[in-house]
Amino acid sequence: MPDSSFENAARADGFRIVCGIDEAGRGPLCGPVCAAAVILPPDCEIEGLNDSKKLSEKKREALFDVICERAVSYGIAMATAQEIDEINILQATYLAMRRAVEALSVQPDCALIDGNGKPGLAVEQRTIVKGDSKSVSVAAASILAKVTRDRYMKMLDEQYPQYAFAQHKGYGTKLHYERIAASGLCPEHRRTFLRKVLEQTP
Repeated sequence: MPDSSFENAARADGFRIVCGIDEAGRGPLCGPVCAAAVILPPDCEIEGLNDSKKLSEKKREALFDVICERAVSYGIAMATAQEIDEINILQATYLAMRRAVEALSVQPDCALIDGNGKPGLAVEQRTIVKGDSKSVSVAAASILAKVTRDRYMKMLDEQYPQYAFAQHKGYGTKLHYERIAASGLCPEHRRTFLRKVLEQTP
C-alpha cells in the first residue's frame, strides 16, 4: 500500500512542497492522455487510497472527491489525440504532466513522478517505478487522472455512441475494433495508433 515515505524523504532533503504526478490513458486508441498533480498535507492518510488500477470504478469515484477535499492543491490536465499524433505519446504525456503542475494553485519544489521518465519540470524531479502503489501523492494523482479521463470518455460516448466508448474507454478491445471497422475513425481517434487500420481503409 502507498505511504508517505517518499514525501517524507524529500522533505528531509529540504524540499517544502512535494507533489505526486501520474497519468492515465497512454495505451488507448482514442481520446486524450490525462495527467494529475497532487500536493497532500504532510502524513496525510486517506483510507483505501491505492493505485487506481487496483480499485473499482465506484471506489475511484468516491476517492476522487476525498482527494480533492484533502489536497493542499491539485491540478488535472490533458494532451489531446491530435497532440499525441503530432509529438508522440511519450512527449504528449510529459506535456499533460507539465500542464497539470502549472494548474496547481501552490507550486511545488519537488515532484514525485510515476515511472522512470522525467517530464521536464523546472523543479526537483524524482521518478518512482510503480509509484502509484508506493507513494500516497502519486496514488492520489493516479486516481484523479483515471477518473477524469474515464468521465471524458463517457462524454465522448454521448457524442459518438456508435463506438461504445463508455464500455472500453478507448482501449483496443475486440468491440472497439469492430466498431471502428463498421464506422471508421472519429476525430478523437489517435491516427498514429491506428496506422494499420488506416492502411486497410480503401
